[in-house]
Amino acid sequence: MGNIALPKNVKFEKTKKENNTIVEIGPCFPGFGVTLGNSIRRVLLSSMPGAAPIGVVIEGVEHEFMALSHLKEDVLEFVLNLKQLRMKIHGDEPVELELDIAGKKEITAGDITKNSQVEIMNPDLVLGHITDMAGSLKAKIFAKKGMGFEAVENREEKEKIVNFIEMDSVYSPVKHVGITVENARVGKMTNWDKVVLDIITDGTISPEEAFNKSVDILVEQFGALVGGAKEEKKEDKKEEDAKEEEK
Repeated sequence: MGNIALPKNVKFEKTKKENNTIVEIGPCFPGFGVTLGNSIRRVLLSSMPGAAPIGVVIEGVEHEFMALSHLKEDVLEFVLNLKQLRMKIHGDEPVELELDIAGKKEITAGDITKNSQVEIMNPDLVLGHITDMAGSLKAKIFAKKGMGFEAVENREEKEKIVNFIEMDSVYSPVKHVGITVENARVGKMTNWDKVVLDIITDGTISPEEAFNKSVDILVEQFGALVGGAKEEKKEDKKEEDAKEEEK
């Protein structure tokens, strides 16, 4: 039986959209387009490391169902806007960001006080609106690195800070992965596969980097399975040798 042919080409093509790249893989052995494409897509969507807010403390606010005078949005809407904040954290420790605004103003992510450990990737993100010159907003935003999605109820470490408002965290830097498997010609054969992945990220990582990282993760995972199978064969061989010696 012949070996299953490996894909020969990986092509990256940037589109006019920001942080969007089309990845073409092929030609793939018949049937393997779906196998490879779906595996890469699942890893891209679920297992890419990133950073996101985990909670916030707002001066004068005890819980997310309150309203602040002079703030157009209620606290819950403000927190939902914060969840869309995309960032890079240079380091492994959680970080604390400050927001201190006074006067009538549209509040954006760019108004967050600069921090040498954090790079805000979407500074134009609108967080809220102060509607009066007498209004103000002071908040501390807590963020950390993570992977995929983390719901509040699944978070093991709880912050013991007074009036801390927790939020679900979307760490994944990959916003969208579309997949199409097309027919490809190899010689006279027309039933080979070509995988087309449409990858969009949030800018904290490029689509090319995300793709390469996902492939590395899969190789590492399958490599562990191969190692385990080899160890099991060695153990079986030892048992067989021991039985032979007993005879």
